[in-house]
Amino acid sequence: MLRKILIVLAVFIALIFVWNASWRVPPPADAKVALIAHRGVHQTFDNNGLGNDGCSAERIETPTHGFFENTLPSMEAAFAAGADIVEFDIHPTTDGQLAVLHDWTLDCHTEASGVTREQSMPFLKTLDIAYGYTADGGKTFPFRGQGVGMMPELREVLAAFPKGRFLVNFKSNEVREADMLAAVVDDDPVWRDEIWGVYGGDPPTMRAQKLLGIDNAWTRKATIDCVTQYAGLGWTGYVPGPCRNTRIMLPINVAPWLWGWPNLFLERIEAAGSEVILLGAFEAGDPGTSGIDTLEELAKVPQGFDGYLWTNKIEVIGPALKGTPDGA
Repeated sequence: MLRKILIVLAVFIALIFVWNASWRVPPPADAKVALIAHRGVHQTFDNNGLGNDGCSAERIETPTHGFFENTLPSMEAAFAAGADIVEFDIHPTTDGQLAVLHDWTLDCHTEASGVTREQSMPFLKTLDIAYGYTADGGKTFPFRGQGVGMMPELREVLAAFPKGRFLVNFKSNEVREADMLAAVVDDDPVWRDEIWGVYGGDPPTMRAQKLLGIDNAWTRKATIDCVTQYAGLGWTGYVPGPCRNTRIMLPINVAPWLWGWPNLFLERIEAAGSEVILLGAFEAGDPGTSGIDTLEELAKVPQGFDGYLWTNKIEVIGPALKGTPDGA
């Protein structure tokens, strides 16, 4: 009796794996990869153990170029290197503008201190955003003085790249940030087309999606819910609610554990109205923004992948994938 039960169980498990086999679906014949350049062309750094509050400027790699994250030159270089979309971060200022800067405080990258959103835009314009960069533990600061006045305001970005596409990251849960973004877009209808997507804190992200009427909006919580629920239920072919009509940021080392990866999984996700943004490998202590940053990682992307690649090294990945000139 036990033997029969084990045989039935083994057959059942085998059928599940066949039902979820990627080879059941061929890769899309017209697959197209789009590149999202995280922070533009920038000084990359060691993510290991950084967390959300660590100072990235204190751990940059040996510089190979002179671009600084979230600046107009870095965005221009990213597009030149093959980026389809450039990601940047925004903070409201005390005078009602939206500063483009990653950090919650000024202490890491600039010579000033304090909370970013508690400053005025004219004051932020006086700062050196390259002040804190060091690749040798503080022995030298190679870019000091080179980033003065380079922190842009959102309108500057949109005006500078009329044909650009941007992913906006809300750094807080304040709904007003979505209202401010919508007000900026209302100033010039052309700018609406430049906002490809929004993500970050749930309240502003969902509010912005409604105000701007865009499909590319998602939150960290929804992404985690999608991955965990699909891991538990996807073997049936069911795509859970959090995976529907959204964009899913998926680490490349997590993806192979999902039912049907890559071809069948991507077909199911597309049928559910969603798309995948493939990240770099996730490791403990990683804030979740690792990218496809080396040619070795790029080689791990499944043939026929039809979605977006997230990269911190667009100057490397863009030319390799698209044959564009090196933007750096």
